[in-house]
Order: sequence, then C-alpha cells, then structure tokens
Amino acid sequence: MNFKDLYKVNEDGVIHQKNIKELQKYDIQYIKERYDKYGVSNDEMSFLRVGFMYGVIGENINKILDVGYGNGSFLNVCNLSINECYGNDISGYPLPENVNFVYDITDDEYDVVCFFDVLEHFEDIEFVKNLKTKYIYLSVPWCHNFSEEWFMNWKHRRYDEHIWHFNSDSLDKFMYRIGYELVSEHSNIEDVLRTPEYDYENILSCIYKKID
Repeated sequence: MNFKDLYKVNEDGVIHQKNIKELQKYDIQYIKERYDKYGVSNDEMSFLRVGFMYGVIGENINKILDVGYGNGSFLNVCNLSINECYGNDISGYPLPENVNFVYDITDDEYDVVCFFDVLEHFEDIEFVKNLKTKYIYLSVPWCHNFSEEWFMNWKHRRYDEHIWHFNSDSLDKFMYRIGYELVSEHSNIEDVLRTPEYDYENILSCIYKKID
C-alpha cells in the first residue's frame, strides 16, 4: 500500500494514520525493553531535558506533569528541584518516590506539562488544548518528509504505534491553533545522545507557552 492509502494530512500539515487496526500495547514489559536497557544514558537524557527546560523557561518551576513518563527517569531528576512532580502513563510502571500519579491530565493546573516521545502515540491529539498549563514541552520524531518514498521507509514510521508525524512547521501550527506559541528554538538537542544514522535531525524538541 502507498502513502495515500494509509495516511492523510490535517489542516496543520500534520501527517496522521487513517485507520488504526491494533495499537501497540504499552505495558511494563514495553517500558523495560524500551527504556531500562539504556541505563546511564537514560539518566543523561533526563538531565539534558531538564537543563533545556530551565534554560528556555528561565523561571522557577513549582509543579510539573510528565505524560507518558516511561520508567520515570525524567521525574526522578525533576524531584531534585521541583516541589510538586506528577506523572501519567498507561503502562503501570511504578513512579519514583514522592511523585504522584494523575488519572485526568486536564483536571489540575501545572507550570509545565511534558510529552517526551509520546504525543505521536495518541489516537486523537486535540485533547492538548484542554490542558491547564503555562508551558508545554514536547519531543517528537522529526518528520522531514522529503518525499513519500522517504516517509514510507523512515525508521520512525511505526504503523499502529506512531499515529501522528510532525515537522517543525506543522507542530508550530498545531500548537498555535490550540493556543500556544513557540518560545524555544526548534532543537535537536536530544540527538547528542540519540545519534542519527544520517545527516539530518532525528528528534525535534520544542517548548511552547500559553498565549495570554
């Protein structure tokens, strides 16, 4: 099957899968296979993300929510400097000590809500506009979409797992439409630890601020 059979492009320019047959199961075993094997490098990624967050926001963060927290490494680092840390994940993986689980991510207010390698997995992403937060910090696979052939062979095109595919322009348009503006650069900072096998950016990291 070709691109047009499987995907369409929405009003923001985001590529998304047309029909979902069976979503990837995100359980504790998935988390262990995906994250725990990285060991020290996983902690390095968490410190890298926290540093980027503070560098861009430039103010104290008192309350943070990590959606799709994986093995909890990022929240474990946040615990060192942030008073209230919360997490949400469907896997059931245990949270770090002093971090509270949140069932409804749109119910409470936060200074920052984070989605690391997560937003592309949701069946519907419009829920983001219902979040009550000043900042949203995202990392997603960077879909340059050089051609349909490139896209269909791209390593991050994981059918029934990665439902949405963003480039810098389409991510900005989506976030602006739901009320957030870019306050960071379009960064590929995570490529320092997630070294691409090619000469273009691998992971797109951005921080957006609620438009007053």
